[in-house]
Amino acid sequence: MTSDAVGAAAALPGHNSGRRCSFDESARRIKANSRYLAGGVSSNFRLGISPTPLVFDRGEGAFLFDVDGNRLIDYYLGMGPMILGHNPESVRRAVEAQLQRGILYAGQTDLEAEAAQRVCAMVPCAERMRFASSGSEVVQAAFRLSRAATGRRTMIKFEGHYHGWFDNVLWSNAPTLEAAGPEESPHRVHGSKGQELEAGDGLEIMSWNRLDLVEKRLARGDVAGLIMEAAMCNAGAVQAAPGYLEGVRAACTKHGTMLIFDEVITGFRLAPGGAQQRFGVTPDMATFAKAIANGFPVAAIAGRADVLDLFGQGVLHGGTFNAQPVAIAATLATLNALTPELFATIEKRGQRLMDGIRSELAAAGHKAIVTGWPQIFHVAFDLDAPARNYRDLVRMNKAKYVKFTTALLHNGVRALERGAWFLSIAHDDAVIDATLFAVREAAREIRG
Repeated sequence: MTSDAVGAAAALPGHNSGRRCSFDESARRIKANSRYLAGGVSSNFRLGISPTPLVFDRGEGAFLFDVDGNRLIDYYLGMGPMILGHNPESVRRAVEAQLQRGILYAGQTDLEAEAAQRVCAMVPCAERMRFASSGSEVVQAAFRLSRAATGRRTMIKFEGHYHGWFDNVLWSNAPTLEAAGPEESPHRVHGSKGQELEAGDGLEIMSWNRLDLVEKRLARGDVAGLIMEAAMCNAGAVQAAPGYLEGVRAACTKHGTMLIFDEVITGFRLAPGGAQQRFGVTPDMATFAKAIANGFPVAAIAGRADVLDLFGQGVLHGGTFNAQPVAIAATLATLNALTPELFATIEKRGQRLMDGIRSELAAAGHKAIVTGWPQIFHVAFDLDAPARNYRDLVRMNKAKYVKFTTALLHNGVRALERGAWFLSIAHDDAVIDATLFAVREAAREIRG
């Protein structure tokens, strides 16, 4: 950046007037709250953050305001949902209007039907859809539909792909290479103490980006469904190899296997119609959450009409809070805001941020790979080349990256310790400039 840009970044609201951020009050409250909340948090994915899990007061645009008085440029974005930024006016107004009319009916609303029509218009695979409350839930629905539609039991997932925390799918999300076994036939590695191991009996694990292995396995004709992140974004932003998605689609069609894209992260983020629209490959079903409602607890499953219609033919799907009217008001407002112009703007700004991070880290003498897409990308230290799959990602220097995100946090920028960076339309050019200034400072600090 030029000296003028550096000065502008330092003066930007959210850059804390050059003051180094401290988090003593958050640490104190987390400790105090642990008396009532297990670990002081309500999700394990908020534990163990360096230097401490944070406690927030409010969010606005690209910024979060914490109880220590810091104003942080936020790239967590609620771990992905906030594509419009924090507290956008259009969503807030829609929610406030619905609150005047009611909260929960145990029935249907016109908002629900309108939001469903928008999903079906935007998503290539969506001939039918259903709303739910979390990504983990709709993955379970996809499994149940796959088995009902095919009369088969076996499901396939891939190493490093995350599809929720339930016992039957929490397998091989982050195994050591020793535990994972050979790439040609990976071991199934459970992810939690207390997990019912028998729940994984119908699940097989494969290494991603190996079309030869998928074609060979599906040829046996006994696989009900195959689920994957079409763009691997949870463990790291790994792109499918040329022809891989198309080849898996063809193999699933040939052998009668349901192809499921987990678009909980990529849906309504990589493109208005998600990864399937961006890459031009249409699955039989797809699962969505996060960006669909910009922070409200909404999920969806969408897919072929003949498969989704099984919900009315003996396949049970329920949920007290499915299509809760206030959350659906937020959904419709969010989907209506996801214009081609919005995605083009995020694409341009995100690419500049990716290029800038790559340049600043290189200038400071760090070997780092910046991969992915402008709306969601990943930074990894000490890899020699972009990862092909989870086994390549295991080799990144996680400890160094945590030092980097900790230094960034003290410089007023909050980025996920697992390497993912999420962008919103609220991250304007001034915010990008301030972020790159903080990246430069943090890169220098960890070099020492």
